[in-house]
Amino acid sequence: MKFCSACGKPVNLRIPSGDDRDRHICDHCDTIHYQNPRIIAGCVPIYQGQVLLCKRAIEPRYGYWTLPAGFMENGETTVEGAIRECWEEAEAKMSQLELYTMVDIPHINQVYMFFLGELATPEFAAGAESLEVALFEEENIPWDEIAFPSVTTTLEHYFNDRKTGNYAVRTDTVHRKSTRAK
Repeated sequence: MKFCSACGKPVNLRIPSGDDRDRHICDHCDTIHYQNPRIIAGCVPIYQGQVLLCKRAIEPRYGYWTLPAGFMENGETTVEGAIRECWEEAEAKMSQLELYTMVDIPHINQVYMFFLGELATPEFAAGAESLEVALFEEENIPWDEIAFPSVTTTLEHYFNDRKTGNYAVRTDTVHRKSTRAK
């Protein structure tokens, strides 16, 4: 950040009084600009044991597969964001959503929250941000073409939990160098 969004003057990076970390501060109007992690809300859409994935039509990771997810909008809940993203990316309607995974990615200031749920109907289509949308059995998941480690982690949890029928809420952290366990 170089300029204050309140007055347009240059900002400086320093620790404000009563804080413990650097913040962008405007010396002209004294506005402290806090930058906090972004929340990505998404779904793990299930239909008859298959998982719905979207092939990305946008960067980053154009052409790779992902679960329908995206940045939350102001004024919506995490569930509302997940439902909206599932509709925008896969034109799919969800039901029975429950929080399933929360994946922290501190090095890029993101938190992914995926909700496990059923497709309300087996109707779906590629939205504006998807090249293709398809249902996958576990053995057909294109593991080497998954867009993000948070998606890989969530899918691995789902397929492991499906064996026991226990879908507990999971929390994970993705570090800079993360690879899928073979």
